[in-house]
Amino acid sequence: MLSSLLITLREGLEAALIIGIVLAYLAQTGNRRAFRPVWLGTGLAVIASLIAGAAVYFTAGELTAPGEQIFEGVATLTAAGILTWMIFWMRRQAINIKGQLQAEIRSALGSGSSWGLVGLAFVAVAREGIETVLFLFAATRVAESAILSTSGGLIGLAVAIAIGYTIYKGTSRLNLRTFFNITSILLIFFAAGLLAHSIHEFQEIGFVPTVVEHVWDTSRVLSEESILGRFLTALFGYNANPSAVEVIVYLGYLGITLLSYFRPSHPKKREPVTAAETPLEAK
Repeated sequence: MLSSLLITLREGLEAALIIGIVLAYLAQTGNRRAFRPVWLGTGLAVIASLIAGAAVYFTAGELTAPGEQIFEGVATLTAAGILTWMIFWMRRQAINIKGQLQAEIRSALGSGSSWGLVGLAFVAVAREGIETVLFLFAATRVAESAILSTSGGLIGLAVAIAIGYTIYKGTSRLNLRTFFNITSILLIFFAAGLLAHSIHEFQEIGFVPTVVEHVWDTSRVLSEESILGRFLTALFGYNANPSAVEVIVYLGYLGITLLSYFRPSHPKKREPVTAAETPLEAK
């Protein structure tokens, strides 16, 4: 539940901020009539994400071994890769995202067609929505039931929408830079767990050698079925009896990714952030 809440909170807030930037710019430039195409694109993206989610879950439900292990292994591996890319993409692009969106809005308005705005909103929300579907599917395969995962996901989405709305209205005091840094670190640990789980699935069908079957066994001290065990498994990829390859992959991924994330960057010098800038741009 907690992992799905974190995923939808992060992804939902990214989508809400993008739509908020679009709507705010349209309002500031006297183009409120263009709100409707933006909401149309958003609605279509939500529908597309739900269809994608249904397709993934129904496909997985029909599979049997070894197809099930292959599907889950590939899905969790893909989710870990996309999640890692998303974290670093957002870190790099957040500074310029407002200007890029405004340029795309001006282009769409200049063409005289509302479909450009529909497409802009659709792509922004559908990207986050389909990523969320994949991440939630991976979360249910790691530790949680579909019901708990869905509940956590809905809560996270509701909170993300509420935060996005208050930021749009200018009443939020949320420090987005801190928010994205904290959630990025948690998601890196979550991605490490997904990666280790994909290795576990591939080992079950012999695609990856086991080497040492169980490096340790802490199931008597902290079972994966306990409340704390479920929490640690869902959020950090806790495994009571991992193989040597799982441990190496998990720790290797964490070491490389965290070092890369916290490595000092040398961005180009830019003008100081003004009060009128969106909090996302100031990230």
